[in-house]
Amino acid sequence: MPRWVQLRPADYRRMRWKNGAGWTTELAVHGGPEAFDWRISVAEIEADCDFSRFPEVDRSILVLDGAGMMLQVEGSAPAVHLRGEDPALRFAGEHAVQCRLLAGPTRDFNVMTRRGVYTHTLERHTLAQPLALTGECFVYVCAGAAQVGGLALATGDSLQVAAVPGDSPVTLHGAAQLVVVRLRCCGG
Repeated sequence: MPRWVQLRPADYRRMRWKNGAGWTTELAVHGGPEAFDWRISVAEIEADCDFSRFPEVDRSILVLDGAGMMLQVEGSAPAVHLRGEDPALRFAGEHAVQCRLLAGPTRDFNVMTRRGVYTHTLERHTLAQPLALTGECFVYVCAGAAQVGGLALATGDSLQVAAVPGDSPVTLHGAAQLVVVRLRCCGG
């Protein structure tokens, strides 16, 4: 795999949720479709629903568009309100999660990593100054434009960066709203 790969909306895969209650657009996956090591996607939530369960998977979610949602995660009290300005919410994939929309449809960004195989962080980033990325990571352009090397990234595009020991950081330039996922293999 090259050091980095640009992904465009035509490269993504839209599919039903595991429980059939909604739609997701898979941006990238490492490993098989059911036994993935990590998976990154954008979900469309059009009505109150239960989330699919993913045993032995750690999940993070943040709101991209819409008013947001209230999530009741099994074993946690009280319910969490998640809106566009809020940081990511992390929870165990095997837990039951009930979602209640706050005011209409919502799109959210999801990261899932197989526990004991990978860990992850998920955060928003405003690209106003160069952003240096090290290690294995994934960047999604929510709005604006960014550049890396000779590649131009537009709204909806993604950048998948491989970890290469001893290599210099990959630097993004431009003016954009980003979602940045940092992935770390537990074996190294």
